[in-house]
Amino acid sequence: MVILGIDPGLANTGWGIIEERAGEVRCRAYGCIQTSAGSDLPVRLRHIADDLTAVVERYRPQEAAIESIYFGANARSAIPTAHARGAALVAVSLAGVEVGEYTPMQIKQAVVGTGAADKGQVIFMVRNLLHLDHDPRPDHAADALACAVCHAHLRRTGVLSGGTYVQKRGNGYT
Repeated sequence: MVILGIDPGLANTGWGIIEERAGEVRCRAYGCIQTSAGSDLPVRLRHIADDLTAVVERYRPQEAAIESIYFGANARSAIPTAHARGAALVAVSLAGVEVGEYTPMQIKQAVVGTGAADKGQVIFMVRNLLHLDHDPRPDHAADALACAVCHAHLRRTGVLSGGTYVQKRGNGYT
């Protein structure tokens, strides 16, 4: 199973491709789509959508996972992320790829074992879980790989338990 993970952001959208086989996950590729703050919003969103479309066409993921938005103390900063997330969802959706959505806490819990993990812990575990000989950089790409690993783990949990624990399209657990 090939899975695309996405860490959405207007300035930096991380993406990561993993392959899961017989319970083992391996990294196939990762990167970061950067947009210029000086560009108009529609241009930036088109750039994100076009680059993710190219990633989907190249690696042909069967499923995708995207991080949901964390509003925290500043809802204003969440709006540009929401725009980028929308562009990413459109690009993946147009390719017919099923999308699972996960909160930052769910991703950290699945990868590190605690929802309170810091960036360094996430990067360390992503490196080890994917058998990489280096830390995936930038952080946005590492977060996207973590999102894909979360999806693979929760998908496998669903298969083993006879149910599904993958949160899809924000509709809760089924």
